[in-house]
Amino acid sequence: MHFAAVAYVGESTLEPLRYYHNITANTLVVLEAMATHNVKTLIYSSTCATYGEPEKMPITEETPQFPINPYGKAKKMAEDIILDFSKSRKSDMSVMILRYFNVIGSDPEGRLGEAPPPELREHGRISGACFDAALGIIPGLKVKGTDYETADGTCVRDYIDVTDLVDAHVKALNKAERGKVGIYNVGTGRGRSVKEFVEACKKATGVDIKVDYFPRRPGDYAEVYSNPARINRELNWTAQHTELQESLRVAWTWQKKHRSG
Repeated sequence: MHFAAVAYVGESTLEPLRYYHNITANTLVVLEAMATHNVKTLIYSSTCATYGEPEKMPITEETPQFPINPYGKAKKMAEDIILDFSKSRKSDMSVMILRYFNVIGSDPEGRLGEAPPPELREHGRISGACFDAALGIIPGLKVKGTDYETADGTCVRDYIDVTDLVDAHVKALNKAERGKVGIYNVGTGRGRSVKEFVEACKKATGVDIKVDYFPRRPGDYAEVYSNPARINRELNWTAQHTELQESLRVAWTWQKKHRSG
């Protein structure tokens, strides 16, 4: 299972070479090592960022991939390398590519949570920024972009709980077949706006987080949510943890106990 990657859209626009090296080149190295040591099964962490800004929602696995930032482009290149290698006569591989939507939450038993280093907080996920604001680490939340063509003007995303994501990997591994490739969107099928997310975070933390609004962030897109019909049908996987406030409450419990990560 190849998870390792830098994964911040905003940072990728500032450091594109680092992203192409870390994601694309390093995936090539992983494949070369797999070929050398005759490892035949790969579960690859990909992303909905490979789709860019599709004309139609929801996104299916057949939606054309036109990524608009270096993070999405690097991941798509890595996918292409994996697919080309899987088609070669030498490979005979089992490949599963999972295109994650926006991951949130923490381990419900409190063993693991997300703690990016301080220098990445500016580029990090909205959940991390909400928690930092609730903890007083930053003075408030910066929402970037209020003029998108969405119901309330803020970005819409499909938020998938990390516990469901783990389950998707287990099911993908169990269904992996030699000589076959499976590509799956991993999302809930429901889009939530940034404003909705912030309100859920306020309720989950019990803190009236200060919110400031700023212009759009480079490389962002207005609306992204999945059609998870294929993974529902073929892997018997459906997102179970779909209450935004509850996923944030679980993550908040971890954040309060692990203020230094």
